[in-house]
Amino acid sequence: MTTAKKASTEASQASNSALSHESSISFSADHLANQFLIAMPGMVDPNFAGSVIYLFEHTERGAMGLVINRPTELDMGALFEKIEVKLEAEPVSEQPVYFGGPVQIERGFVLHEPTTEVAYSSSLAVPGGLTMTTSKDVLEAVATGSGPSKFLMTLGYAGWSAGQLEEEITLNGWINVPLSQQQMIEIIFNTPSSQRYERTMGLLGFDPSHLSGEAGHA
Repeated sequence: MTTAKKASTEASQASNSALSHESSISFSADHLANQFLIAMPGMVDPNFAGSVIYLFEHTERGAMGLVINRPTELDMGALFEKIEVKLEAEPVSEQPVYFGGPVQIERGFVLHEPTTEVAYSSSLAVPGGLTMTTSKDVLEAVATGSGPSKFLMTLGYAGWSAGQLEEEITLNGWINVPLSQQQMIEIIFNTPSSQRYERTMGLLGFDPSHLSGEAGHA
């Protein structure tokens, strides 16, 4: 998969900090949005081999998602130091920052449980699913313990140009997995990252070792 097309002008405006106060993302989510993508055994791209992606946008213009099972060596404590935000909620400091995908790896994305009482300045609430926020205010809230209790911080995202994801699914690069909101929350926020791939496959009744990497033989 290439990182080719940016899904929007706003998404292509990278900032030097992890999250920007001025960024704005507003997409309509449909088709395969609010589903998981699981990399099939034949996936040769090292960025995505063995990965599980939460897809938060999929339209005729392309698709965007976040890898949710690739923790990096960077933790939230180090990230907060980098963006010069005082972290008061200590349990958060050792939580890992994840590799969200190869596009704009200097930019931060926070995937979190839906919030009804608090609105952040730049969020995409996926209907029936989770919320993805790119504005720094969500991290400022997390730092004081007033932010979402369940969240996953990534650097970078996975992006597909128009028709590219559909082609990769046809070529058996991915399998899409529709799950309930509660099942997604359980996998993303309550399951160890090393078990998320197998756990997602298990919900489909599949044993990953029995899957073929050849097109047409899932």
